[in-house]
Amino acid sequence: MKKKKVTIAVTGLNATDNPGPGIPVIRALRESEYFQVRIIGFSYESLEPGIYMHDLVDKTYHISYPSAGKENLLSRLEYINQIEKIDVLIPNFDAELYSFMKLENELKYMGIHTFLPTFDQFEERHKINLSDFGKKYKINVPYAKAIYTVNEIYKLTSEFTYPVVVKGKYYDAYIAHNPEQVVTYFNKIASKWGAPIIIQQFVNGSEYNVIALGDGKGNTIGAVPMRKQFITDKGKAWAGIAIDEKELLKMTHDLIKKTKWRGGMELELMKTTDNKYFLLEINPRIPAWVYLAVGAGQNLPEALVKLALGIEVKPFTSFKVGKMFIRYSYDLIVDLSEFEHITTYGEL
Repeated sequence: MKKKKVTIAVTGLNATDNPGPGIPVIRALRESEYFQVRIIGFSYESLEPGIYMHDLVDKTYHISYPSAGKENLLSRLEYINQIEKIDVLIPNFDAELYSFMKLENELKYMGIHTFLPTFDQFEERHKINLSDFGKKYKINVPYAKAIYTVNEIYKLTSEFTYPVVVKGKYYDAYIAHNPEQVVTYFNKIASKWGAPIIIQQFVNGSEYNVIALGDGKGNTIGAVPMRKQFITDKGKAWAGIAIDEKELLKMTHDLIKKTKWRGGMELELMKTTDNKYFLLEINPRIPAWVYLAVGAGQNLPEALVKLALGIEVKPFTSFKVGKMFIRYSYDLIVDLSEFEHITTYGEL
């Protein structure tokens, strides 16, 4: 079969100890049996490793941070699209999704397709609203509260028992064992992501994740549960194994059916010693461990591109249980001239 040629823009090219999903998404697209891809990387910093992975990324452009406003982002995208003629854009960071969602119509006018959650879906599953989300969809969720100032911290003892989890509205999570630690983490997270900060009751147990893709009509295109095997000090999975956990799959299918979820998603859960699952977070995009799903037989990035382009996608009906992923560090050697070029001209 002759492959369909497409140009796909991808964000999330960082690959540090807290890696973005961009590189594994690109690896999945390179292995597509349906598409022949040209990959355009979108970067925010000059030291994102994906910029220099020329076997994976054909060309990279700096784009403006979401805080710069959608007008700046749109102007930059118009310039890039005049050169590259992008077919599909896959944003991979929570913090940037809102900007791209707001630009969906403008992007479509430019010929750039996306497949993102709706504003209602994005807001409903937000960390700040997760308690209400759990009640609505009958899912166990740890008690949580959003706070805006340090002064509120010392009043938490009437509602929480320590330890608690201190979370940013987009990223970062720390376990605090006393109010003083909460203050430290509050200031650390707020300086990066702003307020509010979410205080969530700590749940002890084993960590599980589910990657899934919804078609926006209530159908689950694919879903793979994973048990974390090794966790970094940032709480990120450095190794995991695909498991056949019927309860997690049922929860995911039910959730996508009820919400009519559109696009990629990740469920983060904790399984307690009495075998109860608690939903800790819903990330509204493809996670960084997506390549495990590909290795298990579900190329979800390929399926997402098909959905974005209006191509019929048949749901995956199975995956290979027992497949593992293990991350590793890799020293990428590049010329200083390349770093200087992306820093000076904003493209490479």
